[in-house]
Amino acid sequence: MSVSNRRLRYLDAMGITAWVRRADTAAAIPGAGGAAPQSAAPEVTAETAGPGAVAGPGPAAVPLPETVSATAPETGRGIPDRIATLGWEALAGCVADCQACPELVANRSRTVFGVGNRSADWLIIGEAPGADEDRLGEPFVGRAGKLLDAMLAAIGLDRSRAYIANILKCRPPNNRDPKPEEAAACLPFLRRQIELMQPKIVLVVGRVAAQTLLHSHDPVGRLRGRVHRLDGDGIPLVVTYHPAYLLRSPQEKRKSWQDLCLAVDVYNETRYRDEPDRAGIREEER
Repeated sequence: MSVSNRRLRYLDAMGITAWVRRADTAAAIPGAGGAAPQSAAPEVTAETAGPGAVAGPGPAAVPLPETVSATAPETGRGIPDRIATLGWEALAGCVADCQACPELVANRSRTVFGVGNRSADWLIIGEAPGADEDRLGEPFVGRAGKLLDAMLAAIGLDRSRAYIANILKCRPPNNRDPKPEEAAACLPFLRRQIELMQPKIVLVVGRVAAQTLLHSHDPVGRLRGRVHRLDGDGIPLVVTYHPAYLLRSPQEKRKSWQDLCLAVDVYNETRYRDEPDRAGIREEER
């Protein structure tokens, strides 16, 4: 199966219909609302497959949307001294031992620290573990996890080239939304993960995660389609719908594809600035 056909398979798993030319299966992906088609997503190649590498034919070059900076209600990165110096393993142990939220502690089977490549350029952040995640100790498993994997594969990524974490490290009872005080207690762990990782792009999936990180009450529909900056770090952040929501509302999958294309554009721009010899979309791989 060719790279192009493999990409088309992943797009089909997302519910995105690709337009292909009869003589060339390297197709353009139609944009939303009848707009001009966008080219298919970038692929990781052997030459560029470092942590988080994205290369190959990608979204058409267009001016990026205006960057939006969130105004944080706190100064600095909000990491307590007891966490600020911890390495990965010590931080994971601290999360496993955390007793800050009695209701979450009483109901959890295990904590869910994160999964993937800790040196990756891409960080994906969700809201909280569900029942499957609580049982297995890994974020985004089950049906939502499979859709997230398909979304990442459509832009040439997998869990070995990204890191996946949640706002909360424990499952809320009955999968309810995290309480503000629970998110506040858990955020220092995530912020330390971000500090250790130093990703080049953050993809935030879902309302709760987006509102928490951007200190906003706006719905995802108003937060997506723009480039935000993570307060205290300045790392570019793109918001999209949660895979679980997309399973319930498949008509929104096309918007998520647009968000993924935006994230790839932002990532390539950032990578070109930081690594000019390795960055950019490789047209010769088409």
